[in-house]
Amino acid sequence: MSKVRLSIWGIFMVAVMLFPACNPEEEIPAIVQEDVVKKAIFESLKEWYYWESELPQTLDVSKFASNQAVLDELMFKPLDRWSYLTTRAAFDAAFTGQASGAHGFSFAFDQDEKLFVAFVYDEAPAGKDGWKRGWQITQINGKPISDYKTSTGGYSFNLGANEVGVTNTFKFKLPDGTETTRTIQKGAFQTNSVLYKNVYEVGSKKVGHWVYQSFKATAGLSPTRSQEVEDLFNYFIAEGINELIIDLRYNGGGSVAVTEQILNYIAPSSANGRVMYTNKHNGNKFGNNRTVNFSKKGNLNLDRVIFITSRGSASASELLVNCLDPYMDLVLIGDNTYGKPVGSFPLSSFNRNLSSNDVELVPITFAIANSEGRAEYFDGFPVNFTVGDDPARNWDDKEEKRLKAALEFIQSGSVSARMKHTSYIPKWEMIDAFEGLMKEFPMY
Repeated sequence: MSKVRLSIWGIFMVAVMLFPACNPEEEIPAIVQEDVVKKAIFESLKEWYYWESELPQTLDVSKFASNQAVLDELMFKPLDRWSYLTTRAAFDAAFTGQASGAHGFSFAFDQDEKLFVAFVYDEAPAGKDGWKRGWQITQINGKPISDYKTSTGGYSFNLGANEVGVTNTFKFKLPDGTETTRTIQKGAFQTNSVLYKNVYEVGSKKVGHWVYQSFKATAGLSPTRSQEVEDLFNYFIAEGINELIIDLRYNGGGSVAVTEQILNYIAPSSANGRVMYTNKHNGNKFGNNRTVNFSKKGNLNLDRVIFITSRGSASASELLVNCLDPYMDLVLIGDNTYGKPVGSFPLSSFNRNLSSNDVELVPITFAIANSEGRAEYFDGFPVNFTVGDDPARNWDDKEEKRLKAALEFIQSGSVSARMKHTSYIPKWEMIDAFEGLMKEFPMY
């Protein structure tokens, strides 16, 4: 089978949180201080923005009502869907999986436009209340799901402020046909990125199955890495797997360092010391360009990887696929990925006026190419076999359509037409419900 031909990566998004600071010895009008931050945003973009050549030479920041308005004006709209403002604390918390002001679950629609719990974090209020993927949501706060439909055909679920203690009520139809109504509060909790893992025997093969929700590092570890990922691969190595299915259907991205960690476990020994990726900055920062090589970890010896993907697969998910493509056979099952072939890092540490005002600017700052130079993939990565999502079934159900198709491919080398006919385009997806940082780590 020919390998999937792909490209690069990107990273994140969220809403602005601004806490203006003032010198206690000097009364400075708030609007002047705000203009200092607006100017810092413009100056930082002129220095670091990947599309710096598209920016104006000067900008009268006093004409803009907010920091966000300045960023909106300067973003290179044809391609940039991801640059955002937040705070450093919010950024650091998101990339280490520390959530606050959420119930800790995700939605997904099936082909009949029925709404289901897509995934649940173990330590979240929803997880502790026993919610499971496959529970159908029939009402939210006493209203049927159809009441949340918008005039454009999508959905808007307003579940209140992202604050601890906010309460919502959900009515469910469970897989056994019974109903239950649950009222839970939003809380603060540590998220888990590994939603499910198992090993199956398919003929003479041992198949690892891994559902991965986001590339998040474990707080406090140096160098930056994920303990969950390390434990997962130790499990697969001990089990002696020779095939691997990675489910990234709801994975919006995350940490490059964690992506590198995973790549070094999966890549074949023949890739050791060879190019993993090369990143490229704007002309001002040419000296920051660097090449990262593989450093093989563990003794997994895989000839190929099967990915389950969707439009919710973005950023680091796409980097993972792109970097492996020159070295392994890859098979993508599900739906085409989002298409985020550029990356970001926070800029407050390079600008005193941003840091002193607790404003974190996270614009697109680089592109990444794999060892064959493939980059600039803004339309997403195409799948080999289109298969519909099946949120009515939990992760451990081998009849779940995309998992079933992956196991079928491992057994027979193909996916039946019957499975491919299950494909559909959801009316609404979580990745489209959020902006900024939450676009990369979507949850309610």
